[in-house]
Amino acid sequence: MDNRAPDSAADGAAAPAGTERRSRLRQYQVQLLERMQAAKTGANVGGRELGVLIGGRPCLLDLTQIGEIVPPQPVTPVPLTRDWYQGLANIRGNLTGVIDLARYQWQGDGADDTTVSERRFITFAPGLGFNCALLAGRVLGLRKLADMQAAPPADGAPAWCGHQFDDAEGRSWTRIDLAQLVREPAFLQVGY
Repeated sequence: MDNRAPDSAADGAAAPAGTERRSRLRQYQVQLLERMQAAKTGANVGGRELGVLIGGRPCLLDLTQIGEIVPPQPVTPVPLTRDWYQGLANIRGNLTGVIDLARYQWQGDGADDTTVSERRFITFAPGLGFNCALLAGRVLGLRKLADMQAAPPADGAPAWCGHQFDDAEGRSWTRIDLAQLVREPAFLQVGY
């Protein structure tokens, strides 16, 4: 094994990549710390939301209320449960309930124009104390509430999905508050 210091001329190209990598890691750590602090205080970091399609509807999810985005896993149906409760999936070694929110709220079939390869499971943040994931037709990326205008709430919509926003392109978004959703009695009753 050669214990000599690397030749600076030969290592010159690797140094910026390593520096850049450390810089990106620091930036990620800062963002993660901001999210963790915001989750503790209930504040939203800069009004950033994750845009997703749920049942073909554009929806916004608070970044502090979601855990991770994972490709769909095989789901095992659970007998005697409501049709919106898809069943259980093994996500990173944990049994996670999978919810089709479109069927739950809008009584639709949950279908949209996305392909199976675009679908994702959005897990709830551990702080919500609810081991669950939403079925999303597609992840649309981050959105800033500051770039949107509040719209009148949907008639008869529950508090967890009553906030509406319009973006600059004229698209209407429904903001989903997962913390309020997990306190809704009907959502907690997955069985018949």
